[in-house]
Amino acid sequence: MPVTDELLKNNERFAESFDKGDKPMPPARKLAVVACMDARLHVSKLLGLDIGDAHIIRNAGGVVSDDVIRSLVISQRLLGTEEIILIHHTDCGMLTFEDDAVKAQIKDEIGIRPPFALEAFLDVDDDVRQSIARLKASPFIPRRDNVRGFVYDVKAGRLREVEGGDLEVTGASASLPQAAAR
Repeated sequence: MPVTDELLKNNERFAESFDKGDKPMPPARKLAVVACMDARLHVSKLLGLDIGDAHIIRNAGGVVSDDVIRSLVISQRLLGTEEIILIHHTDCGMLTFEDDAVKAQIKDEIGIRPPFALEAFLDVDDDVRQSIARLKASPFIPRRDNVRGFVYDVKAGRLREVEGGDLEVTGASASLPQAAAR
C-alpha cells in the first residue's frame, strides 16, 4: 500500500474524534514559526503548540526566502501575529552541499540551471543570524522587534537560542530595500 493511502486511513481516524473545527483563523498565540522541513523536527510538539496556536512555515533549511517573507506579511498584516521564531537544527542537510555544485548537476542532467537560490550554508548559527537580519531589514514585515532564532539539537531534543548579530543581509532577500529604523 502506498504511504499516501496509509495516511488517508490515519486521517479518517483523526477526523472521527476531531473537535477543534471552531478555532478562529488568526493564531491564538500571535506567533509565526519559520523552521526547516527536516522530518526530525516536530515543530508543534517541541514547542508545546496546539492546533490554532501558531503559523508554522517550513522549507529546506528554514531559510528566510522571499516566499517566507510573503507568508509572514500575510501572517502579521492580515492575521495579527506579533512574534517570529526561527528554528534551524543540528545535522542539517543544508550543510552538506554547495549551491553551485547542485545547480551544475541539475543543468548537466536536464539542460537548465535552476534560477532560484538553494541557500546552502556552512554554519547553522550564522544562518540563523542571517535569517534574523533578513527579517529585521524587510520593510514588509511590520513587527520586527520580537524575532528570535534557535538551533534545535536533533539528538537531545532541546532548543538553544542564537543571539542576533549585525550581519549584512545576503542571499535571496538581499535586494529588498532596507527598512527604516523604528
